[in-house]
Amino acid sequence: MANAGLQMLGFVLALLGCIGFIVCTAMPQWKMSSYAGENIVTAQAMYIGLWMSCVMQSTGQMQCKTYDSLLVLDTEVQATRALMICGIFLGFCGMCIAAFGMKCTKCLEDDKVKKAKIAVAGGVLFLIAGLAVLIATAWYGSKIARDFYNPYTPTNTKYEFGHALFIGWASAVLAIIGGGLLCCSCPRRETSYPPPRSQGKNTASAGKDYV
Repeated sequence: MANAGLQMLGFVLALLGCIGFIVCTAMPQWKMSSYAGENIVTAQAMYIGLWMSCVMQSTGQMQCKTYDSLLVLDTEVQATRALMICGIFLGFCGMCIAAFGMKCTKCLEDDKVKKAKIAVAGGVLFLIAGLAVLIATAWYGSKIARDFYNPYTPTNTKYEFGHALFIGWASAVLAIIGGGLLCCSCPRRETSYPPPRSQGKNTASAGKDYV
């Protein structure tokens, strides 16, 4: 039962991580306007995402505009897009595969060894998906930090970490922990020894040879 509970906990954590991947990718708040230094303009806030840029007015109204062309985007944005999409895809595949290997499902319950291997395979996919999202968000966040501390960057064009980055980091950690729990839930292979030969059979066969 402990092994089944560990599997269920890992699957739920990884599932929450995959949901966070989708939310993080769709959010426009990957970076937002910074009001550090002498920048005191607070009438509107600028949000930059992977798919669109938005302007938040002081009245609470938000206006967003999607990017017109993919080729005009920075290399970091294109690479982050690719990694996030790969993370979502791998997380979805890991969710489907791990569901077949869970002990609470009826699929392949006759072959427990194969069922456990399938659960481990799903956990590995969750690990790779979490690492992809973690690399994407960390890379994007490092670019924001470099531009913020760059003395040649104008104060009114500096940005800070957006809410999407924090959601991405938390989701990546959940997926990695969940995938690790699924990998650790595989039961140890027990060594089986052939049954010892009966002493009576050996004696009987020996008696026949003498006759």
